[in-house]
Amino acid sequence: MVTALCAAISGLLLIFLSVRVIAQRRTQGVSLGHAGNPALERAMRVQANFAEYTPLVLIMLALAELQGLPSWALHVAGLVFLAARIMHFLGFRSEEAPGRLRVMGMALTFGMIGTMAVVLFAQWLVPVA
Repeated sequence: MVTALCAAISGLLLIFLSVRVIAQRRTQGVSLGHAGNPALERAMRVQANFAEYTPLVLIMLALAELQGLPSWALHVAGLVFLAARIMHFLGFRSEEAPGRLRVMGMALTFGMIGTMAVVLFAQWLVPVA
């Protein structure tokens, strides 16, 4: 299943982002919130943003896969999403956030979700026999 591969990679990315937050918390001595620390706040937002979008994307991929979307299309959608989230992370790391990569990452994320919504709607309208 293509969705399983995307979920596995997403899980590893979430662990990576979470470890970054934990490391920032330890460095700054902050156990709750961000205590006004911009680097910790950025790390927290990148992690939370990833956690906010990933479940919906995985559900949409799984539904499209169950309804027979070709695996190449699922791979493209999953790759676009993962690339978008990595771009978002890279663009959010700088103090000049929002950087271009952050904006491009969000645009790709929205584009992928919108495309998958259209695909799922089309599959609902014209079911594959």
